Amino acid sequence: MTGILIAAVVLGVLGLICGLLLTVANKVFEVPSNPQRDAVRACLPGANCGGCGFAGCDALADAIVELKAPISACPVGGQAVADQIAEIMGVEDLPDQVRNIATVVCQGSSVHCRDKFNYHGIQDCVAASLVNDGNRSCKYACLGLGTCVRVCQFDAIHIDPYTGIAKVDPDKCQSCGACVNACPKNVLSLQPETVPVRLLCRAAEEGFLVSDNCKIGCIGCEHCANACKFGAITMVNHLPVFDMSKCVGCMMCAEECPTGAIWGDFDNRQIAEIDRDLCIGCTICKRTCKFEAISGELKQVHEVNEACTGCGECAKKCPKKAINMHVRKHVRDANAKVGTTKKEYAVPKEN
Repeated sequence: MTGILIAAVVLGVLGLICGLLLTVANKVFEVPSNPQRDAVRACLPGANCGGCGFAGCDALADAIVELKAPISACPVGGQAVADQIAEIMGVEDLPDQVRNIATVVCQGSSVHCRDKFNYHGIQDCVAASLVNDGNRSCKYACLGLGTCVRVCQFDAIHIDPYTGIAKVDPDKCQSCGACVNACPKNVLSLQPETVPVRLLCRAAEEGFLVSDNCKIGCIGCEHCANACKFGAITMVNHLPVFDMSKCVGCMMCAEECPTGAIWGDFDNRQIAEIDRDLCIGCTICKRTCKFEAISGELKQVHEVNEACTGCGECAKKCPKKAINMHVRKHVRDANAKVGTTKKEYAVPKEN
């Protein structure tokens, strides 16, 4: 019994001595923290998703303070976190961030895109893609086995039970890019949330090959490029590439697309409205309109017809600010344009 007590006392004394030594070492070798860095780290959400390009939130905080990363580098925190960090770093007039969301660049459901064979292997897109490039007839199509779902920390993506392809919840998406990196088919990409049009196909093949595999794929017909009157679309590898700095949101590309491969935000499509009290009949709006949607004579009040695409160019040019843009209540009528005789025009497709 005495031996046990002696051993306990010795161990206790040794523990006390080691504790004192560790305390002294901690004080002697302490690395002073950077209060600014600690404040920046406190603002970051702590998801450690890697969407910023750094190993985690600690690494990003270090990089921001060392001016090796932009203040708005955190995609999860968004504008709110960027504003807090800007205040800490003493940055004024921080431009508003354009929020990106994961976008599924495929509409190849089982209705539109057939299967080449029945896949009975591991329920993982990476594994399935190794078997004859996947079981879908289009080699660019979403395989729908949920690899993206499993890597998402925010429950922002799931496989639609009706279409069998991935679907993103934009309200939950934190723009971390984990799903984009995990997809073996590159079906997912980070795109600005508020763009008026999107290409929902990446089949870089000739039209007849695409149409054989998918009913709703891009066939490279160039209708969209020809319909765009602002030079915002160029064709690269049989696919349209959008220059969003030139896009004015007229959505004519989506309206003219024969297969529905281009999505247009038709629910928010705008129409111009001329304030009759302010209009002086200068005809600038009429001459500016590329769609013959404005009529009126010199020194007379002008009118906008239902052919208006909502591009807003007339409102920008009006010297009296007499033109306002608002969301239209009816589907655009191409037959309403000035001097048009009745003929067929493409009707906006519902995607």
